[in-house]
Amino acid sequence: MLNLERLRVLHTVWTTGSVGGAAAALHVTTSAVSQQIARLEREVGQHLVERQGRGVRVTEAGAVLARSAAEVLTLVERVEAGLAGHRGVVAGPLAVAAFATAARGLLPGVLARLRAGWPDLDVALSEQEPDAAVAALRRGHLDVAVVQDWADDVLAVPEGLSRRHLLDDPFDVALPAGHPLAGRTAVAVTDLAGEDWIGWSAGQICHDWLFATLRRHGAQARIRHTASEHSTQLALVAAGLGAAVIPRLGRDPVPPSVRMVPIDPQPTRRVFALWRDSAAARPAVATAVDVLAEHAARLAAADVDTGR
Repeated sequence: MLNLERLRVLHTVWTTGSVGGAAAALHVTTSAVSQQIARLEREVGQHLVERQGRGVRVTEAGAVLARSAAEVLTLVERVEAGLAGHRGVVAGPLAVAAFATAARGLLPGVLARLRAGWPDLDVALSEQEPDAAVAALRRGHLDVAVVQDWADDVLAVPEGLSRRHLLDDPFDVALPAGHPLAGRTAVAVTDLAGEDWIGWSAGQICHDWLFATLRRHGAQARIRHTASEHSTQLALVAAGLGAAVIPRLGRDPVPPSVRMVPIDPQPTRRVFALWRDSAAARPAVATAVDVLAEHAARLAAADVDTGR
């Protein structure tokens, strides 16, 4: 009988594209991955990987087995989740990922609630961007992912994953306190057409949203400075170097010389949880998603805004 763990190793090599990638995803050494593959090759009597330059590639036979392994591993997870659901015990390891501001603004309260309510649940949080989290979730290296999308950049949710909406997170424009628009109760996008911007690098969802939004109103975004951290963006705004769009969830403390002004109509990003369909019956997954939704609802009701 084929060994499930060896099938998992082969599947991970196939999905990550390398022995090193599989080792990192499985938290083992590259030597351990190579040994498991060698044993699996002896079991099936065929070469499953072959040398390609300085790395390896999965052979045609290996790809056939890896695709079948994905089906087997999904079925095994579904069975295990069903049994766990029958027991009704919320326990065991749970790997959760979230993008940066959700990890800062949403997850601390969620993790504290899970630890207090279910002490036998061993939750590990990692900070990951949505695309990476979706890939890790599909490979079985995560149990729950908190992800986001924006109106002009909808996150594709692959087949086999379920989603639950958590909250709509508004964002505001950060302006220097002396800016002519800083005293407004709200500003329109057209009011911001001539601004110098402090934004994100090209290709990031926030950068693309800003360009698309201004373009719809006949303006081109003049991004003078880029920074991936909102705290850095706020510091640059405080120095009078431009404006920035800052979400409310997980917002850093706003400097005294910066004013946060709502945009009308109010732009938002959608925050939601993802998990594998095959793990839906697992009490640990269901409980974590429920607690995420409850905590997100409280944040949304309070309209948490540390900057205004």
